[in-house]
Amino acid sequence: MKKILVEHSPSPMKLDVMQVDDWDIWERGISSFVWQYDDTETCYLLEGEALVTDDDGENVVIREGDLVTFLSGLTATWDI
Repeated sequence: MKKILVEHSPSPMKLDVMQVDDWDIWERGISSFVWQYDDTETCYLLEGEALVTDDDGENVVIREGDLVTFLSGLTATWDI
């Protein structure tokens, strides 16, 4: 089962309904780190690119314009 769900180029209407413009902005420079998700989290990438590897070894590349959901219980390694 996929633990990282990516929607490339979601519609502006969907982003409006989700109120993405009101979300906090998280920034991180070039780095590698492990992150554990205790709750399901969704993010929208404004810029950049990252390789995210889940705890089963599945690699997912996420880029500017992607709407990404990380499922609860996931431990992932981020390479930005």
